[in-house]
Amino acid sequence: MNERDTEQAEGPLAEGDAPTGLTRRTLLTYALSAPVMTMAAGLALPTEAQAALPLTPPDTTDFYDLGDAVTQAALPTMPLVKLQVTPQNRVLFELPRLESGQGINTALAMMIAEEMDVPLSQVDVVLSDMRPELVFNQLTGGSTTVRSFAGVLPLLAAKARARLVAAAAAQLNVGASTLITVNGSVVAPDGRRLTYGALTLAASLIPPPLDVRPKNPGQYKVIGKAARRLDALDIVTGKKQFTLDLPVPNAKPTMVRRPPTLLGTVVRVNNLAAVKAMPGVIGVCVLPKGGAVTPIPPGVAVMAETFGQAWDAVNALDVTWGAGTIDADNNDTITAKLKKAVPPMLNLPSLGSVVVEGEFEMAPLSHAPLETDCAIADVRTDGNGKVVGCEIWAGMQSPIAAAQSVALDLGLSPLAVKAHVLPSGGSFGRRLFWDPVQQAAQVSKLLGRPCKLMYHRADDMRHGRGRPAQYHRIRATAVAGQVVSVDHRIASPRLDTRHGFGDLLSAVATAAPAIVQQSLGNLAVEEALFKTMVSSPYNFGVANKLLLPQPIIMNTGSYRSVHIQPARLVEEVIVDEMAKALRQDPYAFRMRLLRQARAKAVLKAVAEAGQWGKAMPKGFAQGIAVHQETRAYTACLVELDARPAIAGTGPALVTRAVIAIDVGVPINPSGIDAQVQGALAESISIVLSAGLHIRNGLPLEGSYSQYHYGRINSYPKQVQVIQMPANGEAIGGLGEVGLSASSGAIANAYARATGTKVRKFPLFFPVDFTPFPPGKLPERLKLPLPN
Repeated sequence: MNERDTEQAEGPLAEGDAPTGLTRRTLLTYALSAPVMTMAAGLALPTEAQAALPLTPPDTTDFYDLGDAVTQAALPTMPLVKLQVTPQNRVLFELPRLESGQGINTALAMMIAEEMDVPLSQVDVVLSDMRPELVFNQLTGGSTTVRSFAGVLPLLAAKARARLVAAAAAQLNVGASTLITVNGSVVAPDGRRLTYGALTLAASLIPPPLDVRPKNPGQYKVIGKAARRLDALDIVTGKKQFTLDLPVPNAKPTMVRRPPTLLGTVVRVNNLAAVKAMPGVIGVCVLPKGGAVTPIPPGVAVMAETFGQAWDAVNALDVTWGAGTIDADNNDTITAKLKKAVPPMLNLPSLGSVVVEGEFEMAPLSHAPLETDCAIADVRTDGNGKVVGCEIWAGMQSPIAAAQSVALDLGLSPLAVKAHVLPSGGSFGRRLFWDPVQQAAQVSKLLGRPCKLMYHRADDMRHGRGRPAQYHRIRATAVAGQVVSVDHRIASPRLDTRHGFGDLLSAVATAAPAIVQQSLGNLAVEEALFKTMVSSPYNFGVANKLLLPQPIIMNTGSYRSVHIQPARLVEEVIVDEMAKALRQDPYAFRMRLLRQARAKAVLKAVAEAGQWGKAMPKGFAQGIAVHQETRAYTACLVELDARPAIAGTGPALVTRAVIAIDVGVPINPSGIDAQVQGALAESISIVLSAGLHIRNGLPLEGSYSQYHYGRINSYPKQVQVIQMPANGEAIGGLGEVGLSASSGAIANAYARATGTKVRKFPLFFPVDFTPFPPGKLPERLKLPLPN
């Protein structure tokens, strides 16, 4: 690619001769004739006198985004969500979402505690089992949970409180308006007190009142105050139970021998009898082909008395494998295919414009949650071997689709599978799919006993779902200092979206026809996700974002911020480069271009707190970026030490970060801080060092020691999170919004510190490890037994 961001080109506008009184029509005419070569930065007009061109067409997300869709889809069944007061004077809420570390259980408990006037410690939030009647209301994703419940849960809690007060009024023979509620009790003017628990039965017989309204923000005593996570103590003491902690009777440890390439097939097992005879081995089976919605992942499963015995037996298997789907491919060949799929941009006459453009490459990413994929399944048969029922336990973001598709896989009615949703140790979109549940169910069916299946870390990184490689081509055009157009084109292996909206019907519709790898349904959902999630905060004039999914068959799935983080990372890099080409300060340039006052407010906050523009030593630099997503706004300023990267000894280090976040209504400041800092850690990793090297159809990385996610010494000692106060706006998303601004700020700081253009991510990406042999797990470390 030929990049000449500061070269002069001949045209009707010579340096210093920019016409006054430029009209929008004239500027748009210039935009349509943007060249490959660029004018010198001297063409820029004084920024104070210019108004940015409105984004044309406006972003879809300005009017409707994924959060709106999820909220509206869930609304009809919200009355079925269970909120109860127990005789033990506790409030119990069954959360129809997956808690995987986001802190949503605590945030929703705070809403309940606020409306019901109970201590937060008196609220219990448990994960609801799969409930088919909830339809679309049991899908976790897109940072939508708090948004979806914000308009419903406070009202539900307020009505429960009103019924308790009405019951107390009847028992105390006083008017309901004379009663107050304090710490889970109803108190009369004369001091008589009845606990909620004592009123539960009577309150259940009172119809829900129609004229109840939740508190206004001025009355809040719980919301907006920092609270410790409900499950924090259980997590740090080991009391909290995850899937593999469950003592399901007779469920036996199971591991799977995976192919040496992605989605390879099993031809035959050559030493079946020998492996079955190994110590502790209960059974061996080949995972069958098929799958009602998504294919059952291939492999050979071993069930044993212990996971160690299953691990040994898996490695002892001698399997003849069939070809996978990308056996001859590596990162470079995949990128070449993606690059070829993106149409080139036209080279039109200059007309005196300034053009900044670039081609960007992103390596594949692993979700890398702390808890690998796992599941427990108990498939039951009658006396003749016919399957009659199934029960499953797992962390699931779409449990209805998971359970009902597994039912179809087993030849059961969609309602014949009972599913228990367990908290998970991280997800980031990974558990939208039910791969381990499918496998565990098949193993249980074939071997005739409950199966407790666990992915090894190597399996999780190599054969689990992840974000595929991406290629971006972008061009920004300015005329007379004014950005008049941005054209952004993205190619990537198709994103698997066959989970639909979390129900079986939409999942089947998304997958149909099942024999087509990139089905029209899947393509439509991916494009819809792109249009309702990826937004630009800037007035860029004529803007175009084009997603081009390619039928490269890999294990893919939604990764935190899905298409948003890479698209916005690229855009923030180009904004910095355009500011440089126009000889404008990156912060001032952004402030002039930003479309929303809330975006300007968070950017101003980090610029002031982080002392934007201060002098930095050689090899150090500041970077800044801003982002909007899911009705929330964030900005980030980082300081970065690039000396390790310049010397070639390691990735650059972020030494300081200032982050501002505006979520409309802050529920739990402690949870907000944790989410924002977690997003910063992820940005540091995937921008600077973490990625997958695909070689001969398989990722090389198979452990945290090989997948270079940031360590504690990669995280800055100075981190300041500025939480904007409630501003009358609705609650926005939180889990994903923190990723893009911090990613852009890190990349821009790196470019300023090194004097280079950042184009390939991660920026430090060596193969500095010895990969595990393809198709095998690393050898198990066997410690001597104590005397």
